[in-house]
Amino acid sequence: MDSAGVPVIGGVDLLLIAVATNNPGQAYFAAVLAVAGSLLGSLVLFYIARKGGEVLLMRHVASGTGARMHLWFQRWGLATVFVPALSPIPLPLKIPVFCAGALQVRVLYFAIVVIVARAIRYFSLAYLGMHYGTQTAQFVKTHAWQAAGGALLLAAVLTLAMRLFQKHEVEVGIPE
Repeated sequence: MDSAGVPVIGGVDLLLIAVATNNPGQAYFAAVLAVAGSLLGSLVLFYIARKGGEVLLMRHVASGTGARMHLWFQRWGLATVFVPALSPIPLPLKIPVFCAGALQVRVLYFAIVVIVARAIRYFSLAYLGMHYGTQTAQFVKTHAWQAAGGALLLAAVLTLAMRLFQKHEVEVGIPE
């Protein structure tokens, strides 16, 4: 629900930590379900934006936060989806997902970015919940800025890799 546009700030993270703490044998299965749910919800918003999003996008990017996010997306591409999908700090994810759909980003690239970011996030939370129990939420809160910095660094590396891959596609002549 959260990824499809209904805000549930921190709900999935806390639920996953609770499952991992109370039933460690189900922690990784819960992480798989969280990744799948996030991907499905993100794809719902992505396809809504793809079908009629350009009109709505243009209305929202005329000023303010929407305009900044649109410029960021044009410059950084799917890194604007990756960082908030990975970061434990609440960052807006719906606007970049919407931009990706409205700007006709390849569905495969979008899905890979969401899966990788959410898998890292949710499997890490499952691991921490299994090993640190009820202290996990406090640990994540205490180290949120370090995790966000790591997310930015990883996003930069992945952005560079994707740009090199896209350059290779153009050189080799792989059709979109």
